[in-house]
Amino acid sequence: MANPVRENYREDVAGRANVEDTPELLAYYNELEQLETAALWTVANKIEPWQPKSASVPVLWRYRDLRAHVLRSVELVSPEKAGRRVIYLNNPGRRDVAAAVGWLYSGLQVMHPGEVASAHAHSASALRFIMEGAGAYTIVDGHKMTLGANDFVLTPNGTWHEHGVASEGTPCIWQDGLDIPLVNTLEANFYAVHPNMQQAVGYPVDDMTNIWGNPGLRPATGSWQKGYSPLLKYEWAPTYDALQRYAKATDGSPFEGILMNYVNPATGGPVMQTIGAAMQLLRPGEHTKAHRHTGSFIYQVAKGSGYSVIDGKRFDWTERDIFCVPSWAWHEHANASASEDACLFTFNDLPVMQSLGFYREEAFGDNGGQQPLAA
Repeated sequence: MANPVRENYREDVAGRANVEDTPELLAYYNELEQLETAALWTVANKIEPWQPKSASVPVLWRYRDLRAHVLRSVELVSPEKAGRRVIYLNNPGRRDVAAAVGWLYSGLQVMHPGEVASAHAHSASALRFIMEGAGAYTIVDGHKMTLGANDFVLTPNGTWHEHGVASEGTPCIWQDGLDIPLVNTLEANFYAVHPNMQQAVGYPVDDMTNIWGNPGLRPATGSWQKGYSPLLKYEWAPTYDALQRYAKATDGSPFEGILMNYVNPATGGPVMQTIGAAMQLLRPGEHTKAHRHTGSFIYQVAKGSGYSVIDGKRFDWTERDIFCVPSWAWHEHANASASEDACLFTFNDLPVMQSLGFYREEAFGDNGGQQPLAA
């Protein structure tokens, strides 16, 4: 019986696997397979590439294309039946794990006034970024937070959390971001439904914002020992104000413009152990230089319009559009307006990359630091 054809990952480079297939070796490989083993040199160059090779591809999800489909889901399914009424973003290279990029999941959730999604908890960390509507709220372990457009809220791993829209509100849409693909890959995901389906509000509304959301000040009583930020909600107005004030004091980064990280006020570290987040401001007409780094990023346009060049391809974006930058992909951003700011919200897996020692960054050295567009 003829030996099956095998993929060959040989490289004619000193120090790399370069074993030529022979009939004797192919028969040997078949024998190894019967023992659920294999020869490392047959796959070494594949599993240890010279540099990261992301299976993800850059994608731009235009809000104007998605919005009607997201709203239509209200007619088709209820929160009670769906658990969460979400249209998720599916990267062509990551469909097998329902990821938007790398090991990050993203989706658009919609709720109408008076609707409530049941409380649950899971090992995955999650966030919400409000896109439109009024009256939305989230409850996390008994802490209720009211939410407006461009507010950013955490529902950390292991916490009971639920969402709703007040009866006097309007239809609300927000982006969900989770590390579900990562947690599933680590085979560590647990899920639980609250025994009462909803949780009781045990604290004054927006208490964590009032306690922890005061710049430069820390509460004198009590302590916070959990691995995620006690400031469960980060509001848009003070965030944008901080960016504008920061822009008066610095030229910013040549690669990111004016960028500020959302942080845990108790530690100064990332908001959650596996997901980081930031907001960046591109001044009128600003065009950043290109760089690349390990770590996957999902961007949402919070304000303005412009474009990004990702691995030589241009993606034009406007308010509420979402796009992704895969790990180790060249990228740069430009504000298309000569008079208005543009702001990009992003969440990422940098806490994982940095805590494991995997973070690397490289500047694009040619063409004045900006990529030539692919034909």
